[in-house]
Amino acid sequence: MAATTTKLKTIGSYAAIGDSFTEGVGDPGPGDSYLGWADRLAVLLADQRDFRYANLAVRGKLLDQIVADQLPRAKALAPDLVTFCAGGNDIIRPGTDPDDVAERFEAAVADLTGAVGQVMITTGFDTRGVPVLKHLRGKVATYSAHVRAIADRYDCPVLDLWSLKSVQDRRAWDTDRLHLSPEGHTRVALRAAQVLGLPVPADPDQPWPPQRPRGSVDVTRDNIQWAREHLAPWIGRRLRGESSGDHVAAKRPDLLPL
Repeated sequence: MAATTTKLKTIGSYAAIGDSFTEGVGDPGPGDSYLGWADRLAVLLADQRDFRYANLAVRGKLLDQIVADQLPRAKALAPDLVTFCAGGNDIIRPGTDPDDVAERFEAAVADLTGAVGQVMITTGFDTRGVPVLKHLRGKVATYSAHVRAIADRYDCPVLDLWSLKSVQDRRAWDTDRLHLSPEGHTRVALRAAQVLGLPVPADPDQPWPPQRPRGSVDVTRDNIQWAREHLAPWIGRRLRGESSGDHVAAKRPDLLPL
């Protein structure tokens, strides 16, 4: 499925709001920071014109936390473009209703579109190939369908991650199986630029190079390592009522030139 693009509008400023996906977890940057698709999109925008960029996203945040903490700041900054990706952490929690999450997401979109230039919203990924998330595919699909309907109602461009086939390759994902790898973030940034009508230096759906088949021993070893390094700490945080975003501040809270 080809990306749906919008007519490019003048973008002199851009603010990104969301959770770990938009903060860039999985794509290491200088020091202890992360880059991520939003930072990479900002670079592509900066190649087109002089502009300023803020990234308010914080890992681990639920939709209501993003709406309470980040949305007012984004409105105050009043940029030409806001990317708004939220709800994923809600959807993966047991017992959550994607219809309810979508209703709250729509209220936030309605509030945001009246205060900033343009709002690009984001569907979920097709998780059929992601071991830790594939059982949630139905919930993600339902939420993504709502996001598309919301986009139609508020005339928002859509970063459709469900149709981005290249990120269904395991190489697009970090070793924690929950966040994108640097290459995965790069491909999302390219798709986002396409949606905005920007020329891009590469096709985000370009096929990955061939790799040798993985045997059962490799798969088992990877699963054991993943459970030890990522699953156990994730479960521990849930049992303690903690979030990976506790005590983490937005990495770029103001609109600044790159």
